[in-house]
Amino acid sequence: MFKFFYVLAQEAPRKAPPMWPVFVIIGVLFYVLLLRPQQRQRKEHQQLLTRIKTGDKVITVGGIHGLVTNVKNGTLVLKIAEGVKIEVSRDAIRAVINGKEGS
Repeated sequence: MFKFFYVLAQEAPRKAPPMWPVFVIIGVLFYVLLLRPQQRQRKEHQQLLTRIKTGDKVITVGGIHGLVTNVKNGTLVLKIAEGVKIEVSRDAIRAVINGKEGS
């Protein structure tokens, strides 16, 4: 019985399998599960921002609900109450609330 363990101890160490396929698979999974959906969501949000027009109801990232009264180059003028208007950056819009759109 001890001879069996002696023979096992005398065998040459085996070469470890290459690790690069594991890293490739992890990289592909990272891209498919994390990066791709985030890129798609960012693209959809950019399209939403370019489609904003006067008369749209919007929600800002700060939670302010308002009606777009004027669309300028990079900013929007929102009416948030009777006689109260604010100017916000176009990037500060989280969602548009018009019929089908919104969150």
